[in-house]
Amino acid sequence: MSAHHGKPLSQQEYYDRLAGLSDPEIVRTWLGRDHPAVDEVVERRIQLYRERVADGSSIRDPVREAVRYAAARAHVAVVSGAARPEIEPVLHAAGLLDAVEAIVAAEDVPEGKPHPAGYLRALALLDGGLDAEDVVVFEDTEAGVASAKSAGMRCLAVLGTLAPERLAQADEIVDAIDVALLERVLGSCW
Repeated sequence: MSAHHGKPLSQQEYYDRLAGLSDPEIVRTWLGRDHPAVDEVVERRIQLYRERVADGSSIRDPVREAVRYAAARAHVAVVSGAARPEIEPVLHAAGLLDAVEAIVAAEDVPEGKPHPAGYLRALALLDGGLDAEDVVVFEDTEAGVASAKSAGMRCLAVLGTLAPERLAQADEIVDAIDVALLERVLGSCW
């Protein structure tokens, strides 16, 4: 996608510089703030993403079970730098759309991660009398951890996208999301 616009992007470069940013911010950072094809590149990225994972396969079974477990006991929201047309089909195909009370997508906030706007918007949408310190966020990028922490929320960083040292600002680093983790988190006084 970025190679088509004259600036190839390796997986390592993506993880080093762009992981966790919103789709438009990824394109602007990589191709340049004034690149004339930002909207075209974002639309193409959404199309490619939907073709590849809109079947829900990017959400593993233990995560699905954990989300359902959490939704039966607490408010659940998704805050993502991705566009809503990327998020909703994946949640639907994974059987999780009804477990999520609020979705905050890239287009819902003026500034993406690491800015806290997305998490603060989700807190407002949940409207459950929650304070930021009552919320536990799961993130896998530096930008996401910074966003959650800036919003005053507790953050568990999930390994898999970045090295642990890049997630060190989180309250805790975990190997994976599963029901056992949610039992511990929801059962603790955090």
